Amino acid sequence: MAPVLKRIETYYDAVPRSAARAEEFGPLTLFVREGAGWPYYARPALGYDGEVTVADVDRVRARQRELGAPEAFEWVAETTPGLRAAVEASGLTVHEHPLMVLEGDGLPVAGPEDVTVRMVGARDPFLASAVAAPYAAFGAEPAPDDVARVAERITAGLTHLSAALDDAGTALSAGQHQPVGDVSEVVGVGTVPAARRRGLGLAVTAALVADARSRGVELVFLSASDADVARLYGRLGFRTVATALIAEA
Repeated sequence: MAPVLKRIETYYDAVPRSAARAEEFGPLTLFVREGAGWPYYARPALGYDGEVTVADVDRVRARQRELGAPEAFEWVAETTPGLRAAVEASGLTVHEHPLMVLEGDGLPVAGPEDVTVRMVGARDPFLASAVAAPYAAFGAEPAPDDVARVAERITAGLTHLSAALDDAGTALSAGQHQPVGDVSEVVGVGTVPAARRRGLGLAVTAALVADARSRGVELVFLSASDADVARLYGRLGFRTVATALIAEA
């Protein structure tokens, strides 16, 4: 396994543990969220390099149904190459996403003149708007306690949030990075439909990268939704190193 993928695998195993308990199913680990927020998923057990069978996947899916959690799995194709066949044989659909690592310190991106891109703190008056923007990007709304949960994570240093704010202080785009040690993943970058194609998502990502580097993060990575989005992130210095796979019912 390439050293960078080994570091990412260690990160993937660590990051859910701040808000979830881990249930072990042999070659697979199921993360079960404790409290409110997005449900988690199952992924390969850290350090396991043996076979994963359809029966292994089926056992985890049964437990997810018992918990009322989505039947979802996430992993890196190159580090667990045999898992895809077992997951698909179990009846799940697999989606591919470019897994990208930042080379260098990233490049600054200037947003439109009528927009301010900056980090948003736990007590920022625009926190609620910044939390809501990525949900709006996908036609959804945050849960009632999401703002408080994000504020707690910001205070604890588990999440750092950046937003592109218009003159009225409304967040048009926002995203987060979530550091664990010297590794951090950029996640949840989304732009409200009315403000798309203005480079706001890229500007938000650039701000997150700069913040991560300022905090001593050595490895910054993300998963792009598709090849076109990956090319946009390439402008910041991200390069594809592997394929992130997400399976769902």
